[in-house]
Amino acid sequence: MKRFVTFEGIDGSGKSTVSQQVYHKLQNQGVDVVLTVEPTDNEIGMFVQQCIEAGADPFVTTFAFLADRIQHGLEIQRHLDKGTLVLCDRYVDSTIAYQSAQLESHVDNPMKWLKELSRPRIPKPDRTFLFVIEPKQAIQRIQHRESLIPFEKEQFLNKVAKNYLKLSTEKRFKNLDATKPVEQLVSECIKDILE
Repeated sequence: MKRFVTFEGIDGSGKSTVSQQVYHKLQNQGVDVVLTVEPTDNEIGMFVQQCIEAGADPFVTTFAFLADRIQHGLEIQRHLDKGTLVLCDRYVDSTIAYQSAQLESHVDNPMKWLKELSRPRIPKPDRTFLFVIEPKQAIQRIQHRESLIPFEKEQFLNKVAKNYLKLSTEKRFKNLDATKPVEQLVSECIKDILE
């Protein structure tokens, strides 16, 4: 059984819905499991949210994400040390995929730079589910939201989606067709986690 599982994908991919259902179903099966999310709901995570909503300088947002993750990584490691299964809605790959798109005109090879910054001091997932969907379709799914954050624009999400696909060549990734029914995706994830 996998111990640390992350759910990744662009906004509107359905990863949050699926991760919540996977969590509840595993919990109902008696599995010792927690579900966490990034940005977190602590003070640093709330600052990250403010940076995103305000369209802050990409370097400020990037380093806020990294600070939040280091803190979050300590919490994840405590759960792992107790033998708890950890599910995480967004993790390091989100920062690399999104911030690479933001930093592309500021840093040479932003993906490599972000990977090097992100590597120290954080637990590595056993499995990362990447929910793959066309950005145009993802945007249609989230149009009903009260307000869209600056990241939730088709042109930007096209870049993010490409970055995710570059990242997903690592062995820990399992790419999922995010247009499949939620119940099917939940079942696929649970089966994979418990193997």
